[in-house]
Amino acid sequence: MRRLAQLGLALVLIPALFPLYWMVASSLKGPRELQRIPPTWFPSSPSLAAFGEVFETVKFGQAFLNSLLLAGVATLSVLVTSVLAGYVFAKYTFRGREVLFWGVVATMFLPPVVTLVPLYWLVSSMGLADTYLGVLLPWLANAFGIFLMRQFIADVPDELLEAARLDGASELRILWGVVTPLLRPAVVSLAIFSFVFYWNNFIWPLSILQDDAKFPVVLALSQLLSYSTSVHYQNVVMAGALIASLPTIVVFLLAQRVFVASLSRTGVKG
Repeated sequence: MRRLAQLGLALVLIPALFPLYWMVASSLKGPRELQRIPPTWFPSSPSLAAFGEVFETVKFGQAFLNSLLLAGVATLSVLVTSVLAGYVFAKYTFRGREVLFWGVVATMFLPPVVTLVPLYWLVSSMGLADTYLGVLLPWLANAFGIFLMRQFIADVPDELLEAARLDGASELRILWGVVTPLLRPAVVSLAIFSFVFYWNNFIWPLSILQDDAKFPVVLALSQLLSYSTSVHYQNVVMAGALIASLPTIVVFLLAQRVFVASLSRTGVKG
C-alpha cells in the first residue's frame, strides 16, 4: 500500500516538476542542440555559457538586486502592518470595528486592474513616479495579511494578555513579546506568500517605472523574452528564467516545515 502511495505521489510530481527540469536542461544546451528535432531530453554537452550571457544581454544583475530590495522591504512592511492591524482588530473593541475590518477584507476581491489607474495617478501626483518608493507605496500593507493575522491572534487567550498587563507590560511589549512568538507559523506563511507575490509582480512596476536601471527582475526577464524568437537566445531566456525563479524556490524550501505546520494547524481548527 505504501509503495502504491509513493508511486501515485511520483505520478503527480513528475508533471509538476517537468517544466522546471526542462528549463534547467534547456539552459545548459547550446543553440544547435536546441534546434534538434526530436528534442534531446538531456544536454549532450552541458554548458553554463548561457548564464553569463544573461547578464551581458540585459541589466539582469541590477534587476536582481532591485527585486531583492523591493520584495524584501515590501514583505517586511506587510508583516509589521499585518501584525499591528490584526492585533487591533482581534483584541480591541471600538465603534465601527467590524465595518472597518470587513471593508479591508472587501478590497481583496477587487481585481488589480481596477485599482491600477487610480494608484498610478495617486503615486504620480505625489512625485513618486519612476522611483523605488513609488513601487513600494501600494505594497506597504496587505488586506490578506491583516485578515490572516487577525484570525490567528483571535485564538490567543485573553487571560495571557491580561497577565502581561498586570505585570506592567505595555501594549507594544505584549504584542511583540507575548503574541508574536505564538504566530510563528502564520508569520512564516505570510512572509512566503508576500515575498513570492512581490517578487513576481509585473503590472505595477511596469506601469510606474521608466528607467530600466530600476526594473525588477521580472521586467528584465520580459526584455530577455524579446530575444526568444531567435534560437540562439532560447537557452539564454531559460537561464534567465531559472535565475529569476531561484529566490522564491529557496525561500519556500527554507520555510517549508513551518509553512506545512501552519496549514496543518489551520486544517484541524474547529
